[in-house]
Amino acid sequence: MHKSLYYYITAASTTGLAGILHLVLGLAAIGRAPLFGILFFIVAGLAQIFWILPMIKRWGKIWYYIGIGGTVLLIILWAIVRLPNITSGTGFPLNWEDISIVFLEIIYIGITVLIIAKERIVIADR
Repeated sequence: MHKSLYYYITAASTTGLAGILHLVLGLAAIGRAPLFGILFFIVAGLAQIFWILPMIKRWGKIWYYIGIGGTVLLIILWAIVRLPNITSGTGFPLNWEDISIVFLEIIYIGITVLIIAKERIVIADR
């Protein structure tokens, strides 16, 4: 197996695992959380699971940039809801699921940036 293939597999795995954890959080919140929150986690999870395809199939740079952008947006939203808010003065607490998801998302971003950089080097070498 070619060494660079591991980057694509790792990127696909990290975004897929983050997606599964998002789905678990969304499904576990049924009956306990607002519908919007449940749908947000389910949609985010399904999008991240879908993003396995562009990584494994190597759909190209535009797909990688969209994946990075969407993942950065998820991390920003996560950080915002943890900041103290105007009404209560506190944000949502941290738990292992949140930290695991953000950790996987950061790894996904890093590896995808590495993939983009390596593809540029290969194209420049031709």
